[in-house]
Amino acid sequence: MNFLDSDDDPPLQINVTPMVDVIFAILAFFVVATAFLTRSRGLPVNLPSAATGQAQTQSMPVVTVDAAGNLAVDRQPIPIEQLPTLVQAKLGPRNPDQPMRTVAIEADRAVSHGRVVEVMDRLRQIPNLQLAIATRSGNP
Repeated sequence: MNFLDSDDDPPLQINVTPMVDVIFAILAFFVVATAFLTRSRGLPVNLPSAATGQAQTQSMPVVTVDAAGNLAVDRQPIPIEQLPTLVQAKLGPRNPDQPMRTVAIEADRAVSHGRVVEVMDRLRQIPNLQLAIATRSGNP
């Protein structure tokens, strides 16, 4: 009876190809997931720049005013007459621990100042509401 001699076995090798495939798949997942995390909730508008802007960490409804003056709340187009009602519904019931609630306004750089003031005036009908104007970071 012949037995294989253990000295003739080829040396064991670790195949790293599957590990590299898994690492690239995980990397691709994080790249795609990051793109979704940084996506704006408003419509695409050309925001003005501000050197002193601050990032907002809390979640808030976004009112978008495009260059033509059309309105949208969280990407849902609406007429200006329905703006206070829809924003108040999106804010939900008032939390006693949070006296002031915030709504962000993303106004296109080309929209008239009067239209933005009209939107702000309508939003001020909602009690205990503060407004935040969205800008791009950088020098104006």
